[in-house]
Formats: sequence, structure tokens, C-alpha cells
Amino acid sequence: MKMKLKGALLSTALALGVTGVSPAFAAWEPTKPVEFIIPAGPGGGADQMARMIQGIVTKNNLMKQSIIPVNKGAGAGAEGFLAIKEAKGDPNKIIITLSNLFTTPLATGVPFNWKDITPVAMLALDQFVLWTNADKPYKNAKEYIDAAKAAGPGKFKMAGTGSKQEDQIITVALEKATGAKFTYIPFKGGGDVAVQLVGNHVDSTVNNPIEAVAQWRAGKLRAQCVFDDERMPYKEKITPTQSWNDVPTCKEVGVPTDYVMLRGIFMAPGVTQEQVDFYIDLFKKVRATPEWKKFMADGAFNQSFMTGKEFLNWLTLNEVLHKQLMAEAGFLAK
Repeated sequence: MKMKLKGALLSTALALGVTGVSPAFAAWEPTKPVEFIIPAGPGGGADQMARMIQGIVTKNNLMKQSIIPVNKGAGAGAEGFLAIKEAKGDPNKIIITLSNLFTTPLATGVPFNWKDITPVAMLALDQFVLWTNADKPYKNAKEYIDAAKAAGPGKFKMAGTGSKQEDQIITVALEKATGAKFTYIPFKGGGDVAVQLVGNHVDSTVNNPIEAVAQWRAGKLRAQCVFDDERMPYKEKITPTQSWNDVPTCKEVGVPTDYVMLRGIFMAPGVTQEQVDFYIDLFKKVRATPEWKKFMADGAFNQSFMTGKEFLNWLTLNEVLHKQLMAEAGFLAK
């Protein structure tokens, strides 16, 4: 019966000359400016990436509507996550996520889980680098860690973005792996963190590459090691003597710690697959531009891209990993 009905409808359509796609069935696209929520402060890695995306979309005319970045970083990003959760069914809002997607609800008890919103795509994974002030004598990460241990518990200051988030998780992991003990000092964003280190107000940071590349290029900071299993692949010189590829892994220099961070895009709950597909297609176009490729190289990103089931599986595994890391650090909400 269904087959007959389908055939009859098709025959009618052909008889009426309806061979093209009518406007009513055109692919979905935003109907008003898209609010791009950044669950972090200005100047940090997420903020820089969101504003880079806005610029690429505008310059290359990749969509009809404009993108408007909005920082909602209060409560370690909880403000942003709750805003997208509460925008049920609104396809004109997207959010860029860090790994605070996992750490913020675990640390604060805020009523949010990544499953409350709609995954769109992993844009990249971001690295963490151990940075020191270039005026200090430490030639490698082990020399710095040895100096921190010799100075005694809490004498050396480690600056990071926020409390009980990625930077502090790495700091605790570094302490456990090496026996050094730092006084951790939280700031609002990676931009502030880099400035504090340049000014010698702290002894080290674990900033993302993009957050400290300007100060590294200017000779103010020293990149000691990257918290990953492999060196960063980018071989173009950033400083007169070093490329990202010249920075050793922390494991290579006797500091056995690694951690990478999500840079992903999510939408509100209750949106349609067609609306998700629009943004997947948009970000594929963004990734194909020269501006994006330069941004990836400058910031030494791991250019992993995932959507659909592959992304869901990655998110599920990393939620478990972050629960374990947060529990070991004593950061879970009571």
C-alpha cells in the first residue's frame, strides 16, 4: 500500500512538472545572526579560535548571516554551557568547547553534562607547553623542575587559566610525576597568564601554543616541552632558532606527563540533523581556507577532525578520563 502511494505521488509530481527542489525543501541555513558562545574569557585559546572563525566566515562569505562571538566565561565556563543548554531547539546559537566541557560540571556540580547539548564537530586538539621566562637560566624542563624541587614546596608559582580546569589538572599531574610542588595561581584567560610570566610575577605556565606564541616569537618566553606523546609537526621557524617541532616532548626530557585539549563545536539540544549538517559543512569550508591552515600552524594544533559517531565515542572516553584525572587531583565537587 505504501509503495503504491509513493508511486502515485511521484507520478503526480512528474505530471505537474515538479522536477526541481521547491524552496520549501531547500537545505536549512541560519535565519538570523548566529551567536557564537565562548565559555572562557577574552584573549585565551578558545576566544582566539572563535574570533578567527568569525573572520574567516566573513572574509570568505561562507554563510549569509553573520557570526557574533559572545564571551560567557563566568563559573569556569558554566555560564556559557548553561546558556546553550537552555536554548533548546535554537539553531542560531553554537558554542566552542574546551575540555572544561568535562571539568566544569565535575568541579562545580553545576547541572550540566555534554550529553545535554548536541555535538557537531571536533575542530582540533590543542597542545599544552611548559613555558618559562626567557631571562631565567633553565635550558630545559628537567632543569626547571629540579630548581623547583630544590627551592622547596610551593616556592615556585605556576600560573594557569581558572581553577580545577585543564591547567591545574596538568600542574597536579606534573607534581605527581616529578615530586615538585607549585603554588598554582589562577587567572581569567591565557592572555593574562602569558603577561604574568613575561613580567616575572610567576615562574612558569602551561599555556596553549597560541596563547604564548607572540611572547615566544618576541624572545620573552622559552618553550621547554610539550605535554604530548609526539613532537608537534610544524617545522617553520617561529623564533630565529626554533620551530614548534624543535620543542621536545616532556617525556623526552624526563618529565613524564601528557595531556591534550578539545576544541569542539556544539549546538543546543533539540536541533535537527539538517541543522547540525549545515554547521558541519560550514566548518569543513572553514578548515579548507588558507587562513585556517596558517592559524593551525601558528598555534601548533593537532588537526584531528571528527563528527558523528566517531566524535561521540571520543567524548564518551574523554569524560571517563577526566573523571579519573579530577578524582586523582581531588577536584571533584563534594
